[in-house]
Amino acid sequence: MKSFSESYKEAGVDVTAGYASVELMKKHIAKTNINGVISGIGGFGGLFQPDLKGMEEPVLVSGTDGVGTKLKLAFLLDKHDTIGIDCVAMCVNDVVCGGAKPLFFLDYMALGKNIPEKVAEIVSGVAEGCVQSGCALVGGETAEMPGFYPVDEYDLAGFCVGIVDKKKIIDGSALCEGDVLIGLASSGVHSNGFSLVRKVFDINSETVLKTYDELDKPLGETLLTPTKIYVKPLLSLIDNVNVKAVSHITGGGFYENIPRMLKYGMSAQITKSAVPVLPIFNIIQREGNISEHDMFNTFNMGVGMVIAIDKNDVDKALNVLAQTGENAFVLGEVVKGDKEVIFV
Repeated sequence: MKSFSESYKEAGVDVTAGYASVELMKKHIAKTNINGVISGIGGFGGLFQPDLKGMEEPVLVSGTDGVGTKLKLAFLLDKHDTIGIDCVAMCVNDVVCGGAKPLFFLDYMALGKNIPEKVAEIVSGVAEGCVQSGCALVGGETAEMPGFYPVDEYDLAGFCVGIVDKKKIIDGSALCEGDVLIGLASSGVHSNGFSLVRKVFDINSETVLKTYDELDKPLGETLLTPTKIYVKPLLSLIDNVNVKAVSHITGGGFYENIPRMLKYGMSAQITKSAVPVLPIFNIIQREGNISEHDMFNTFNMGVGMVIAIDKNDVDKALNVLAQTGENAFVLGEVVKGDKEVIFV
């Protein structure tokens, strides 16, 4: 007899919708299969056998995060196929900062009502994020929670596990005065600061359709642009250049995240004119009458990653990153200090 509960369905949970969701998402998950995956979805745990050849002391690196209130934009626009990219990006971009290659990812989705087609659309974005970062989607959980979430809303979070040889861990310990900071361009607001964004624009079904001369798409579509995934370009750079430290510019912007890559006795001197501030940030600052400090303390401002390398490796690094399609630029340098960000 197949699993089905009429009583549970009357309470708002339809287990058969869950089965339908799994069937619809299978084709998306299949795209993420890489060497090491030894189990399909549906079991109690995702199985993955890492390739440890050539590694002296393998170290697992993990990261977890959610999409946050950016989800409100997806609800208003009824567009759910990219929000999963954000979920993956927020995790894998953190893991690669330590020099680790992401291996596998699992997601957790909680929703008011399981609509199989919507769930599959969300998972298609998660799968795309995994493809972009070269990791496998080995499992997840979809929790139907009527009465806890509105029927047309959901939350999305996940975590990933990566691996790095212990001697190759990037932790900032090799930083020296005079090392150069290279920035990698962001794709937009990414997935941070949306509580402030929503307040600034009074986000609703009308304001998401508003247009600005500086933007090539309506406000809502611009804000929904998925977070850029930097895994493959950064791993390529690590293979070719001695990368000393890396910072993922997420919530807390420059002032919170860049110090995390610095060792004591060092600060980051940023050339303000080198920051490629995207139009959306100028609009947010103008519309919200936000101070420059608060902008740089909340948003990425057009810089998604900051990388520290020896000054003699700059040309090579920029060339490697250009070959991967990245818009990379010299952002500043490491100076003596107290783990601060200094704009000049």
